[in-house]
Amino acid sequence: MACTFEPLRGALLHVRRRRLILAALAQSGLACTSANAADLLAQLTNQDAGSGLRAALERGAGAAVDALGKTDGFWANERLRIPLPDWLQKGESVIRMLGRGKDLDDLHLGMNRAAEQAVPAARQLLVGAVRSMGIKDAKAILTGGDDSATRYFEDHTRAPIGARFLPIVTGVTQKIGLARNYDRLVDRVAQFGVVKSDDARIEPHVTTKALDGLFAMIGDEEHKIRADPVGTGSAILKKVFGAL
Repeated sequence: MACTFEPLRGALLHVRRRRLILAALAQSGLACTSANAADLLAQLTNQDAGSGLRAALERGAGAAVDALGKTDGFWANERLRIPLPDWLQKGESVIRMLGRGKDLDDLHLGMNRAAEQAVPAARQLLVGAVRSMGIKDAKAILTGGDDSATRYFEDHTRAPIGARFLPIVTGVTQKIGLARNYDRLVDRVAQFGVVKSDDARIEPHVTTKALDGLFAMIGDEEHKIRADPVGTGSAILKKVFGAL
């Protein structure tokens, strides 16, 4: 009878040893993240992978647009506040000496206001990128690193969002007189050789920085979801991201 149970006993010992080895690897930080991700993907259906990623992407994009596309979305965020162009920062002391400090301050605030008004226009394009995402894209994002979803967004939407932002930013700068004030500052500084009037335009600068801020915010949201999928309250996000 003892011999009958010998294979079972050996199997149990093997399982126990395997568990101890895995636990030791996990505690020492040597467990392979990519292997875990591969195991997870093997267990997921295509529908799970696609649904989980789409939920994550839509959540991150929506939160980013909501955070930045409102009054003080950029201006009150010290990390993402749009700075004055580099050449203008270099000439700031000269401009203030010329008594144009208020123009400079108004310009800085106006730039951020223009970006805040442009950001909501990104929502439709971001959602479109999510809905056009294939299963291959979804699984690549799952195993592509902590910012892979954000990079997917940027690769697929940065250019069209920029094209949509630019006329909005231009309209705002014209409406509030920002472009006119900016042109005056350019002329003032140009006489000191800091910049050529023809080389400086405020709208492309604001558009580029607004895009940088938008994707940085999407990245923040992606990190939150990956770090705490349970906290999102979404069962599919928990299933897809919980083991990564």
